[in-house]
Amino acid sequence: MKELSRRKFAKTLSKGVGATTLMANVPLACAMSGSNQKKKLGVALVGLGGYSTYQLAPALMDTEHCYLAGIVTGTPAKAKTWANRYNIPEGNIFNYENFDTIKENREIDVVYVVLPNSMHAEFSIRAAKAGKHVICEKPMAMDVRECDEIIKACKDAGVKLGMGYRLHSEPYTQEVKRFVREKTFGEVLYVSADAAYRSTSNPNQWRLDRKLSGGGALVNMGVYAIQSAIYGTGQNPISVQAQEYSTRPEYFKDTDETITAQFEFPSGAVANIMTSHNVIANRLYATCENGWFELDPASTYIPLAGRTSRGELDFKQESQQKLQMDDFAKHILYDAPNLAPGEMGKRDMMIVEAIYKSIQEGGKKQSLGFEPGFGFGG
Repeated sequence: MKELSRRKFAKTLSKGVGATTLMANVPLACAMSGSNQKKKLGVALVGLGGYSTYQLAPALMDTEHCYLAGIVTGTPAKAKTWANRYNIPEGNIFNYENFDTIKENREIDVVYVVLPNSMHAEFSIRAAKAGKHVICEKPMAMDVRECDEIIKACKDAGVKLGMGYRLHSEPYTQEVKRFVREKTFGEVLYVSADAAYRSTSNPNQWRLDRKLSGGGALVNMGVYAIQSAIYGTGQNPISVQAQEYSTRPEYFKDTDETITAQFEFPSGAVANIMTSHNVIANRLYATCENGWFELDPASTYIPLAGRTSRGELDFKQESQQKLQMDDFAKHILYDAPNLAPGEMGKRDMMIVEAIYKSIQEGGKKQSLGFEPGFGFGG
């Protein structure tokens, strides 16, 4: 890992709320018997920012097939707070420098990389070389080359690789995929997918620093919109063209603010996506030969909501992160399908690069030569 990235990351975190305050609203861990732990996979979270603090760690208190076994952080104060709250033994606490010694730890089976994007490849590869299964948060890496390196490292080490794409385990999204697969409303003709939020709090956050993020709204929220267009049609796109807009250049100095893109699919279906760090939008809508379906919101944490031309959708809602991590654990333990394999992350990064290239070339259409089914999970 480049020293500059580590220092900059630590400096950014230091501007936020203290570790103890961050943990204030997290439920206390329930004590787990050793016999129960042996039936579950131990997960180590690498990076203890907001997502690990408020989503992943609480979800791991409720998972059936895995549990929070360890942490990796560069902040000693956080290590102490998490150790006390989650009863994490000292031997299961690592920092970024001694991370490779995780290889000797038999209690940790899965490493979940929850770091700034510039650090995904390094720690995914180091985890694989240590013999640990890997979950990598989105986007998978800074570019397609790094995606290939992660996939190869996991393959060479004989470990499983999954993306942190929680929605593939979520019932509303699964129902959309079923509609498409079973042609419930006939062939899909058009999809509109929006994924955006308005950023106003901290112009110095790592997501607005291209060296740490690799891009702006597109690599952050845009991945959800790309995913929606793909599972909303059940196909990979064959072409894309894109446009970029900026209305707050003084705030978004280094990364993209708002991007729109248009996809064409092999069936003749088309899709339009919008992603932004400057507006609020979260919706998937598809019109078909014999009706329509919609999720609104489509990619937030619970609650989601859905409806179709035949009526409302109503599913039990629980932690998406819980469902996601249990599904990956079942993939490892019982050879269940991998719902979000590494190839899915690579495919999405290939699309991201094509979108940026289209923008650089004034909106010129870019061809996408995916093999049928490439990047689709089980």
